[in-house]
Amino acid sequence: MSDRLKRTLAAIGSANTVTVTVLAFVLSVVIGGILMILSDQHLLSEWGYIFSKNWSDALTDSWHKVASGYTAMFHGAVYDPHAKQALRPIENTIVEATPLVFAGLAVALPFRAGLFNIGGQSQLIVGAIFATWVGFTVSAPMPLTVLLVIVAGIVGGALVGGLTGLLKARFGAHEVISSIMLNNIALGVLAWVIKTKAFHDPSRQDAISKPVKNSALLPAISGSSPELNLSTVLAILAVLLVWWLMTRSTLGFRLRALGSNPDAARTAGIAVSRNQVYAMLLAGALMGLVGVTQISGTLSASHAMTNSLDNGFGFTGITVALLGRGKPVGVALAALLFGALTAGGVAMEAATTPTIPHDVGTVVQAVIVVFVAAPMLVKEIFRLREVRRDGTGAAPSVAPATAVDSAAEAV
Repeated sequence: MSDRLKRTLAAIGSANTVTVTVLAFVLSVVIGGILMILSDQHLLSEWGYIFSKNWSDALTDSWHKVASGYTAMFHGAVYDPHAKQALRPIENTIVEATPLVFAGLAVALPFRAGLFNIGGQSQLIVGAIFATWVGFTVSAPMPLTVLLVIVAGIVGGALVGGLTGLLKARFGAHEVISSIMLNNIALGVLAWVIKTKAFHDPSRQDAISKPVKNSALLPAISGSSPELNLSTVLAILAVLLVWWLMTRSTLGFRLRALGSNPDAARTAGIAVSRNQVYAMLLAGALMGLVGVTQISGTLSASHAMTNSLDNGFGFTGITVALLGRGKPVGVALAALLFGALTAGGVAMEAATTPTIPHDVGTVVQAVIVVFVAAPMLVKEIFRLREVRRDGTGAAPSVAPATAVDSAAEAV
């Protein structure tokens, strides 16, 4: 056996990040299957009489239930060979994943600088308010209007994120506390703004803003899904930009140094306060783009603001960042996984009889994050070896190297 093959087998059997993440997914699939069985009263009755009937019937029916559920989820999230538009499911997954990419990056970037951005909700809301106002007031050709809407969303989100960073840098206010307070303030502001004459749709009696003009809608990308639009391209660009920023730029080096050891960074001449503000500004800008996708994208049928505008993206972004280990590419992959579970969960509920609740997909997401956040638990379940560095010693399994891992342990 070659040395390379030995090292590969040793890596697979060790508690490294990739192995832990894959095994966490496997465990979540198993637990999701158990929930499918528990949600079926007929299967429960079969298992209840397992000692008086042929036990193989309960086992066989349970297997068919789980297999049909996950097959329907795959067909709804990746590829459906029986449909006219066989690739429509993967497009739906991309649509669901796009805002999660922005939200995950908005959490992952400050993580690397030692900051915990839990204020995505307020950044999204203010970004959406700015984008909506531009969207229904500006009369210009579509390319210019779309550009102005995007810029407005970025500015609105950056202002809130920058405020959080400024409170941290100037007054020592913990970013988690100030972010939670800003979330509550933003929700109140949104409820008030929608009712004002400047924003409220006069043709509606409910709490909803004026819709943005057609020229402010993000242009669709050619494909079988009409919901696939420019926001997906922006998400790809955001991943590349954040990757370059964190690995190739001077600012990225300063942010990583700040996240590793603020005291050492300060001693090395890095302006800690200023870079904390920069990190939160960038995070808010990314979250503001989620607001743009909610207003000018095709996820919102009305293309207007409502009180449920945030849709939980501010907090879902935290789980996406944790699963992606704070790396831009990892965040994109985590967002695709969550998007697939969301799109596939809806298809699974519609395609199975008796119906399997789409909440199974949500449970699978949560279980993945729990196991990724607790790598020692996965290590103990599968009896994984310690990660070997050079064959002479062992490093702690999945040692936290960034603030993302520290936050995962805290969760």
